[in-house]
Amino acid sequence: MALLASTNPAHAHFESFLQAQLCQDVLSSFQGLCEALGVEAGGGLTQYHKIKAQLNYWSAKSLWAKLDKRAGQPVYQQGRACTSTKCLVVGAGPCGLRAAVELALLGARVVLVEKRTKFSRHNVLHLWPFTIHDLRALGAKKFYGRFCTGTLDHISIRQLQLLLLKVALLLGVEIHWGVTFNGLQPPPKKGGGWRAQLQPSPPTQLANYEFDVLISAAGGKFVPEGFTVREMRGKLAIGITANFVNGRTVEETQVPEISGVARIYNQSFFQSLLKATGIDLENIVYYKDDTHYFVMTAKKQSLLRLGVLRQDYSETDRLLGSANVVPEALQRFARAAADFATHGKLGKLEFAQDAHGRPDVSAFDFTSMMRAESSARVQEKHGARLLLGLVGDCLVEPFWPLGTGVARGFLAAFDAAWMVKRWAEGAEPLQVLAERESLYQLLSQTSPENMHRNVAQYGLDPATRYPNLNLRAVTPNQVRDLYDVLAKEPVQKSDKTDAGKLATGTQEALLHWCQEQTAGYAGVHVTDLSSSWADGLALCALVHRLCPGLLEPSDLQGVGALEATSWALKVAEEELGITPVSSAQAVVAGSDPLGLIAYLSHFHSAFKDKPHSPGDLEGPVSQGSPGTSSAVLFLGKLQRTLQRTRAQENREDAGGKKPRLEVEAETPSTVPEPSAPLTPPSQHQEAGARDLCALCGKHLYILERLCVNGCFFHRSCFCCHVCEATLWPGSYGQHPGDGHFYCLQHLPQPGHKEDSRDIGSESPELPAPGNDSLPAAPLMPTVPQEEANPAPSPSRPARRLIRLSSPERQRLSSLNLTPDPEMEPPPKPPRSCAALARQALEGSFVGWGVPAQGPQGLPSSALVALENEESPPSSEEEEEEEQEDVTLDEDTKQALLTFAKNSGTMDKYPTWRRNLLRRAKEEQMKRFHKAQAIQRRQNEIEVSLKELEAEGTKLELALRSQSTSPEQQKALWLEQLLQLVQKKNSLVAEEAELMITVQELDLEEKQWQLDQELRGYMNREETLKTAADWQAEDRILKKLLDVVHQRDALIRFQEERRLSELASGMAAQG
Repeated sequence: MALLASTNPAHAHFESFLQAQLCQDVLSSFQGLCEALGVEAGGGLTQYHKIKAQLNYWSAKSLWAKLDKRAGQPVYQQGRACTSTKCLVVGAGPCGLRAAVELALLGARVVLVEKRTKFSRHNVLHLWPFTIHDLRALGAKKFYGRFCTGTLDHISIRQLQLLLLKVALLLGVEIHWGVTFNGLQPPPKKGGGWRAQLQPSPPTQLANYEFDVLISAAGGKFVPEGFTVREMRGKLAIGITANFVNGRTVEETQVPEISGVARIYNQSFFQSLLKATGIDLENIVYYKDDTHYFVMTAKKQSLLRLGVLRQDYSETDRLLGSANVVPEALQRFARAAADFATHGKLGKLEFAQDAHGRPDVSAFDFTSMMRAESSARVQEKHGARLLLGLVGDCLVEPFWPLGTGVARGFLAAFDAAWMVKRWAEGAEPLQVLAERESLYQLLSQTSPENMHRNVAQYGLDPATRYPNLNLRAVTPNQVRDLYDVLAKEPVQKSDKTDAGKLATGTQEALLHWCQEQTAGYAGVHVTDLSSSWADGLALCALVHRLCPGLLEPSDLQGVGALEATSWALKVAEEELGITPVSSAQAVVAGSDPLGLIAYLSHFHSAFKDKPHSPGDLEGPVSQGSPGTSSAVLFLGKLQRTLQRTRAQENREDAGGKKPRLEVEAETPSTVPEPSAPLTPPSQHQEAGARDLCALCGKHLYILERLCVNGCFFHRSCFCCHVCEATLWPGSYGQHPGDGHFYCLQHLPQPGHKEDSRDIGSESPELPAPGNDSLPAAPLMPTVPQEEANPAPSPSRPARRLIRLSSPERQRLSSLNLTPDPEMEPPPKPPRSCAALARQALEGSFVGWGVPAQGPQGLPSSALVALENEESPPSSEEEEEEEQEDVTLDEDTKQALLTFAKNSGTMDKYPTWRRNLLRRAKEEQMKRFHKAQAIQRRQNEIEVSLKELEAEGTKLELALRSQSTSPEQQKALWLEQLLQLVQKKNSLVAEEAELMITVQELDLEEKQWQLDQELRGYMNREETLKTAADWQAEDRILKKLLDVVHQRDALIRFQEERRLSELASGMAAQG
């Protein structure tokens, strides 16, 4: 057979076609194959069937079986679903090629044009499970034997393009290289068709090609005319990609990949990187494919300091332009970061070459991401209709740290092909567009967790992919503007909206609500939104109505207006989550009426749906009250707990004594006792009365005000004193010595010199839900992992030792308290890995370590069964069917991994080892993607808040000016200002929700690190441990207890919120 293969030209061309690694080699070998078989290339599915019939070659049979199985799906109707449809696909990127493959399987004639002449992008793409299955079903393993064989699932863009190109050619797609699409050429008269404007001068056949479907996959910088693109801006984000030569040596293969490390939850890594190299990053990822691929987000100041950027410019294009980037410095930067991240184990890092023969390293801007407002349009002229669809980056530019680009790109390609099928079936154009837009609404929300679990059932039909599919979410009437008839006059849209109408009654509605809430209180008579609040009684009455039980109205007798107002502002912030907009002095003096109205409107928007029951004293407003943000409340308690912890440590450090701190039982939130005199405002609060920023001293407008500890700041001023990073809620501290604010990474430690290894390693004690008075247990810095024998810090006061048994230590180190909202279904007993793992672990841990000999209680047959269960099929079986994944809970995963490492099982059963490592990497990647999504949304919120501040400043200046504008106009301005205030409050609440998730990620990471350190000590023989080892082990245990306590508080908070929201929902239904 081998001799026959070498003598048959068609067989030789086919082998060359399979193995070709350059675009031109693929095209030439395929052309040779067609000529040897006497088949014309680009003939659609007819060409494929001819090649399959004439190429009777053993090496091709498995590929034909796969393609036949895909083409045999009912949705394609044996390749007759779109036989009368002519398509033009622009762009031979992964998404364009994938769309072309689907259109070819439907039986359409497909022509693809690509301006490039070769594939040269080495950058690596993360793959979701369904994309892996999809590519395997198209013969990916046949074209690329290393497909998804590492610990992480990914593929380089070049390899992905090559394998999809080969599939497209086999299925009869006609491809033209070096051809640029410049636009559409409408039919000149009735009876003609749509053509493309192409350069350079295309062949006559291509120039005269008339089509009725255009699929654009030409990238984010080219969107066909008629589509509207929306920009989603964040803070300045500079990405750096670097590809190094992969020599595939033994040493290189042993270097673990990095699924993603983010500063948001692992600050110590980036602090060490900064100290060692001067490089300041936000995140870093390392994939091993054709090249060693690194991608990272760098801080601008670091690039300027290290000479990568010559000058600092505000314009991003100018900042990252070739004239401002020093190539040699950029190479040194990328090489140093990669070397540090891999501990220098990759040896001498040599850059791979890009398409121009230069080192493959680049800096790019992903500050703004583009997103098309619609995914499809229809144009008609002289009776000829053209369906236009977008896929890939010109539809939605992906945010690279999330790893969603190729997965959502493939989904968009499937959805576009489904649209073409509906178009070919004769469905009404508006109905086709409405269905496509309904699918487009789902695209940005998709993730591996919220799609159908069985990836083997995925097909062209959207119902096979999306669990909660509603193709009528968008109605045909809503997409009329997407149907453009060029022969007619465009429909004139009315610019008159409700905004032109006076939104009367805003102040009246607010005043009426305040009067209702304060009715019945002695001495309170609310007649307006200014002077009625000067004595503080009305504000206290409003707060008491919403949060009763804290202070009886009778206790306010004899209390001054300033003290009463200060109390009301404080309780509203700490118990209701309503942050002050004006100082107590401004409220009493009536000097800031707009600020008072904005403040009262926050009460109204948050509690207007709360039923009014006079005399209702059931207790404080629950966390689930309508409009309130429980996350804002929780983060406020967290911040105050941190401040108490710091103050306690400072007192202990100054006095030389450390009283024993015990965690108290949950108690109601502390507020001033009714009999206690109310504290008058501090001098810092007086600064806020003058509407000046406490840091820069400049004027503060309403939308700009950020209240912290009774002082008001610009958000842009409220940043870390060291790194100037924006301070997020619950993630900063104020140093009592200098009064400056710091992020937790740079918050000075009491009694310590500022050391980069120690700074920021502690986090605030999380308060229990509804508890603002728990004393926080002091936390000690995390011991660096590289230290072999960590010793206790002499500067930390000693605490009572905690002695736990070995099983207790093991259970503590493996605790996982965070419930997964998207938890997988429980594993099937009894043949699950979890059952076998627990059986193995029951008798394996003796004393402090694992026995050197084989594990007890786990027969070899059980391990063989486990390996068989976890191991993927052979290359052929793996391509034929997907094996059902088995779910392991987190504690079993960690315990099983440690057990296997220490018992020698990892070496005896390499398949088991590979799958365990893969699972661990996948979990790390999920955490990384989650962190990056949070960070991106935080940046977008910050940009949105700045835009709101600019708009609010203009409105406030107009309202405060002594203009002669009519009262009607001023009322409209006030309405617009209050709307901006409401938007700001919503964004702040969302920001707080994000920070709760950040706390979860941070605690998960800390518990994982402490778990690794603790296991390292536990697995040592007790007789070999030194006194320092025992002390270090006890110290780690105490820190682990602190983390467990904090996670428990966070879980209780989330559970209380869930129950409160559930109760509110049931009450609303009732």
